This record gives sequence, structure tokens and C-alpha cells, in this order.
Amino acid sequence: MSADSTNLDTWLERIERLHSRPIDLTLDRVRDVAQRLRLQVACPTFVIGGTNGKGSTCAMLDAILRAAGYRVGLYTSPHLLVFNERAQVDGVRASDTALIEQFEAVEAARGATTLTYFEFTTLAILRLFQAAGLDALVLEIGLGGRLDAVNIIDADCSILTSVDIDHTAYLGNTREEIGFEKAHIFRHNRPAICAEPRPPAPVLEVAAELGADLWLTGRDFSYEGDRHQWSFRGRNARRASLPYPALRGANQLLNASGALAALEALSHRLPVSQQAVRQGLLTVEIPARFQVLPGRPTRVLIVEHVG
Repeated sequence: MSADSTNLDTWLERIERLHSRPIDLTLDRVRDVAQRLRLQVACPTFVIGGTNGKGSTCAMLDAILRAAGYRVGLYTSPHLLVFNERAQVDGVRASDTALIEQFEAVEAARGATTLTYFEFTTLAILRLFQAAGLDALVLEIGLGGRLDAVNIIDADCSILTSVDIDHTAYLGNTREEIGFEKAHIFRHNRPAICAEPRPPAPVLEVAAELGADLWLTGRDFSYEGDRHQWSFRGRNARRASLPYPALRGANQLLNASGALAALEALSHRLPVSQQAVRQGLLTVEIPARFQVLPGRPTRVLIVEHVG
């Protein structure tokens, strides 16, 4: 380690060099270190995967849950400007000091085990959340699902937002192959929300093999709207007169309906009022994601992550 072990950038530069490959999809190493860290998640946890819509769905879940008064841990990637954006507790980015404390713990626990940048930092952020006394966790899958480091967590509710062609070098060349990888965030006898309108056959097959409680858009939940408002219908709940999400984009109602289906599925543990849903939808934001800056002329920030 560099002499300046109190500097976050120094830590991140070193973590990037720990493993011979930047991406090495396997869960053996990260699970081994997680066990040494005695990593446990006690609060209800949502894991969100998919090709598109992951970030928006995570942001809406986080905003609605916080509007309902819950303390929420939010893990997303990649970051836009600073690494701290990846770990938020109750809407506040983790400090350099808090992250470095967790990096030190992972470094001490890993021994001779090499971890990729994503694996190392995922373990650190999960440990940070473990110590924070949270009511809920919202975790975004980094790449794929089956062998992604976040998938060491057994989600109480999983959301698959979409399946399209992405990261073909790691996930396969077809929607069927990619869907197979992404669907493995589902868990036995737990709600698995599929917001993809045309799920490839392997998604349905994996859900059946795992014994997941599969919620399909158009069957178990749906949405409809006009120019001014929209409504959500779930298995047993209906939410009407909802404001459009503050996030811009053609698929945001689909993303929002997936988030509301997940909240319905865990409503016995995390009840959320209509007012909290409305407030969360109105206040949700993702910096530089179709972000309109104030003033004249109109300026719009659009940042896309291309895998």
C-alpha cells in the first residue's frame, strides 16, 4: 500500500491492480472473502438487474422508500464524477473516511485472494451498509447477474428490468443467453419481478427451476396513463392518480411499475403510503440522466453507459 493510505484515490488505484483481469466472472473468491468478513444483510433487500432501466428503477425505489421514512442503502455503478456516488446511505454519499475504513477491512480479510475492482469495492460497500443500521437495501447488479459480485446477496425481491444485447463477450450473443445470465438473480420462493415485456424463454425457465415467485408485466402488474397522470395495477393493489416520474425517458413508466410491483411484493415488511409513492416519483433524480439545467438557453445533460 502507498504511504498515503488515508487517500481514497490511492486506495482505488491500488484496488484496480489487485487482479490480473478487470472482469473475472465467478463468485467463489468474493464469497470466500465475504465469509471471512462475516458479511450479513439483515434488512429487506432489493437486487435489480437488466440491460436498461436498472439505474432508474434503483433510484425510484430509493426515493419512494426514503419518502416513506425508511433508512435506505443504495448501491449503483458506475459513478459519474466520484466513486462515493456508488454508496449512498439515506440519500447521502459515503465519505472518503467511511469507505477507506471498509477498504481496510476487506484488505485484511482477503489474505492472498485476489479480487477485481468491482468485487473488492462491492464487499466494502456491503460491509458499510451492514454497519449502518438500515431499513432496506437497493443493490444494482454490475454486469449480467449469475456471476456478478452483488449476487452473493440473497435478495428478498429481485427485479429484472429488461433483456437486450449487452456485454456479449461475457454474457452471450443472444437475448436467450443473456436472459439466462440475468435471471439468476431470482431466488427460491421469493418475488421475482420481470418488467421486460418480452422475456426470452430462459428467463421463464430459470424462474421455474429456481422456484421463484415470478411477477410478469402484463399479467401480474401493469400500468396505464394519460397526458397528466398514470395508474398502477398489481396483484392485489392499485395506485391511481400518480404523477409521472421526474426522470425523463420513454420507458420510465415501465421502470416505475416494476418498482411499485416490488414494493407491493414486500409490503408486509416495508409498507409504503400513496403519499410516499407520489413524493418519491416527483423527487427522484439521477444526475446527468436527461437532466435539464435551469436557465436559458435550455441545456440538457445526457450520459449513457455503454457496455
